Amino acid sequence: KPLCQALEEPKIKANSEELPRSRSLHTAFQALHAFRREQGHLPRPRAPADTERVLQLARSLGTQEDPLDEDIVRAFASVSAGDLCPVAAVVGALAAQEVLKAITRKFLPLNQWLYFDALECLALAGATQLTETDCAPRGSRYDGQIAVFGANFQEQLGRQKYLVVGAGAIGCELLKNFAMMGLAAGPDGELVITDMDTVALSNLHRQFLYRSADISKPKSVVAARAVQRMNRDVRVTAHQNQVGPATETLYGDNFFRHLDGVASALDTLEARAYLESCCFRCRIPLVDSGTEGLLGNVLPMVPALTEPLKPASAPGDGTFPLCTLRYFPCTIQHTLQWARDEFEGLFQLPAKHVNQFMKDPAFLEQLPAGKALEVQDSLRERPRDWRDCVCWARRHWQSRYHNDIAQLLHTFPPEHETSPGVPFWTGDRICPHPLTFNPDNDTHLDYILATAHLFAQVHRVPPCRDRKATQDILRGVVLPPFVPQERLQIPLTQEQEEAQVPMDHRQLTELTQDLLQRRQELMGDEEAQVPLMEPIHFEKDNDIHVDFITAASNLRAENYGIPPANWLMSKRIAGRIMPAIITTTAAVAGLACLEIYKLVWGCQDLSCYRNNNIFLRNCLLLRTQPLPPPTYRVGPSPW
Repeated sequence: KPLCQALEEPKIKANSEELPRSRSLHTAFQALHAFRREQGHLPRPRAPADTERVLQLARSLGTQEDPLDEDIVRAFASVSAGDLCPVAAVVGALAAQEVLKAITRKFLPLNQWLYFDALECLALAGATQLTETDCAPRGSRYDGQIAVFGANFQEQLGRQKYLVVGAGAIGCELLKNFAMMGLAAGPDGELVITDMDTVALSNLHRQFLYRSADISKPKSVVAARAVQRMNRDVRVTAHQNQVGPATETLYGDNFFRHLDGVASALDTLEARAYLESCCFRCRIPLVDSGTEGLLGNVLPMVPALTEPLKPASAPGDGTFPLCTLRYFPCTIQHTLQWARDEFEGLFQLPAKHVNQFMKDPAFLEQLPAGKALEVQDSLRERPRDWRDCVCWARRHWQSRYHNDIAQLLHTFPPEHETSPGVPFWTGDRICPHPLTFNPDNDTHLDYILATAHLFAQVHRVPPCRDRKATQDILRGVVLPPFVPQERLQIPLTQEQEEAQVPMDHRQLTELTQDLLQRRQELMGDEEAQVPLMEPIHFEKDNDIHVDFITAASNLRAENYGIPPANWLMSKRIAGRIMPAIITTTAAVAGLACLEIYKLVWGCQDLSCYRNNNIFLRNCLLLRTQPLPPPTYRVGPSPW
């Protein structure tokens, strides 16, 4: 419809309960435009005469299908000259997502009118008593906010002491909003930001407080500086710590009781649950925010007023039964998780255990026999140069993609049956086939290069990325033929996989003596560095790490006839990267700040708070009243 017709015959996106409210807002906007044409300005904040004139104009329009809600029109008119950063963030995010839909031609665009309001903020006890004098302009950057909530409220905002946990995508949006709102910008205010992470290249496209020059710098420090640039009055402090059991001496009960509230911008369910438990125990308000792609949610927790936040459940945490990963993968997710476990088992844990053993030989007593064997292998296989690293990677390739599969097929041949007429290799059990190494195969060579590079890094050997030189080394490597083991037990269930066969006492004694002797030799070696090895932690933004994961996973997939994944898909799945879209984070941060307005007022009316769920794919926003906390009766009194 053209605008003139749509104004008179609006098609509004709203459910049946919200439709009358949206129609009243539609009429209120038309009356507001009529008032501005008539008076040449917007209604003055909280001016009764201007508010009543807007109401008269709304009544005269006569375009309502439902009875006009005059209270909504009055509330709308009384604050229409103001502007709030959180509302701008929500509306801006909705509009930006519609632009993206138009550009990408993905998802159904909004058809005609959508109204969003947070008029429950005006129903707060402090807001209903405001006068025109309270909301008059002061010539400050906060005049738009003062027009809505008054000057005294602005002073309250400045005195707030808040903790923001997480300076990622949501954290950046929250901090920007806080700077614009003036939270903790008064003489007694305090804003603490904590995040143990550093800025990475992959953060820059959606975490807008960071720039290329900030890569590898602490997020909290960079974010605090950005807040200061936006509003130099904000009293902000940057911490580089995780909020968890390990930091309870720093973030204990006394720390939390010093705060007025906490804003959570964490990306793991475990961390969010821990933070919620701290706030619940110390009776500190918490606003919890989260996103996943085009989905987002905001949940306020007010002690003694709302129910405690329920721990959310992840749709999939990336864990699978060990026997599935080791012997019976059937999806690319299985092979990628197997590759992640390989990375940790080859380049992180053995190096960590060797360093601890070299520091304290008594550490050996804490290790299972299998891990002690890994320490022995790591000390035996120390490379001297790049050739040794390539040879080690080649042997490992043969073990993983040929010998292990050949052994599995020896134990369970393709024609094996679990019972007469019931084949073993059926359903999710895909019968594999061993691979034959070819140095001219790109995937084979990619695996060798990445594996040898990481092995060299662990042992502090200079790496080499020359493919031709590496191929020449590989052509000279001769490996013994595979000889299957008879009567080798392969676990078929999780329980069998977890059941370990203990090493006998004689073998364990010999292993311990050998390790102690090797330690003594290395301690006397002047060229040996301390720590001896360099553990490598998987980093999704390190290309060599992703190269290994991609090649290792795709070779495993080839063993089992599973379609491979490209480099970017492997990085996303193995790095457990959740699709993060800046429009969602902006909307979620705006909704969170609307709840913080209510907390600053000290509102104890449950009907004013909202649990928020947003679905930008459909431009759908669900805002519901939180549930009260459960009550228990002890004797004659409820608790």
